[in-house]
Amino acid sequence: MGGNARILVVDDDENIRKVLTKILEDEGYTVESVGTAKEAIEITKRKFYNLALIDIRLPDMEGVKLLTKIRDTTPKMRKIIITGYPTLRNAIEAVNKGADAYIVKPFDMDKALNVIKEQLKKQLEEKRYSQEKVAEFIETRVKELEVEKKA
Repeated sequence: MGGNARILVVDDDENIRKVLTKILEDEGYTVESVGTAKEAIEITKRKFYNLALIDIRLPDMEGVKLLTKIRDTTPKMRKIIITGYPTLRNAIEAVNKGADAYIVKPFDMDKALNVIKEQLKKQLEEKRYSQEKVAEFIETRVKELEVEKKA
């Protein structure tokens, strides 16, 4: 199940947005969808999303360009490019611009859900790792300060 993860669907095809939203909500995710890159940038400035599904072809910007724009608004969000126009060039460019995964339309929904779950799991692992590193830093710094105080 979704475990309250928040997902943003960015696709200019309203039918795809509706279908993905319904399926993902049925899996327990909180889902919002937009039809343009501009809307995606604006909404990610105001709200946090764990993951975004981004169509590679949007009416106002290429999806790979959007990857870099939303990295500035939500840096830890996992980003998955979805495309009906799969090429090796598209895939390489998407990964180089920060995509965490690449899904080809038409979707095999079970495979797509597995990719989403895998990406959310990686995000959670990264968060735990970051928290551990912060805790280690604090513990080490406290010990350093205690030694400095005694000296």
